[in-house]
Amino acid sequence: MKIRIITLAFFLVISTGLFSQTAEDQKPSLSQRIFFGGSFGLQVGTFTNIELSPVAGVWLLPRLTVAAGPSFRYLKLDHYETIIYGGRAYSQFFLIQDIDNIIPLGLHMGLFIQGEYDGLSLEKSSDDTSPGKRDYQGTFLAGLGISQPAGPRSSVEISFLWTINDPEYQIYGEPEFRINFTF
Repeated sequence: MKIRIITLAFFLVISTGLFSQTAEDQKPSLSQRIFFGGSFGLQVGTFTNIELSPVAGVWLLPRLTVAAGPSFRYLKLDHYETIIYGGRAYSQFFLIQDIDNIIPLGLHMGLFIQGEYDGLSLEKSSDDTSPGKRDYQGTFLAGLGISQPAGPRSSVEISFLWTINDPEYQIYGEPEFRINFTF
């Protein structure tokens, strides 16, 4: 429990803006700082997994973003199928905004740390005496990622996240691999 609290406290300290904007930087308007995006997944076959997670977010500081959005997942395996829904909120802090400024190789990628909270509604297991009932599961995830610009206001992000708490249903891989698109 102490490790979780220390990890969360560390993330909050980073998120409050230890590396804030300098006086010479011009703060863009709110409409320039807002972004949209998300991720989707599709696996069809013996095991079917369809996932859709759109997000809307804002750049709070030149290195700090926050975003939130709904999450939907449909799973089917043999005779078992379920729908998982809920939402997620995350924050990303860019340790390196453009790696080309450090190592001039023409790679304009950024490196970030991410903290995320997912709140999901899941069906109870089929061996439960009250089928159709749902449980709420809150999961904290943290990890690293890279961001590759794909245009003036768009990027592709690849992140690797690990669960901080040990939820009952364990629906995340270790690490959880995600590809997000923002614009």
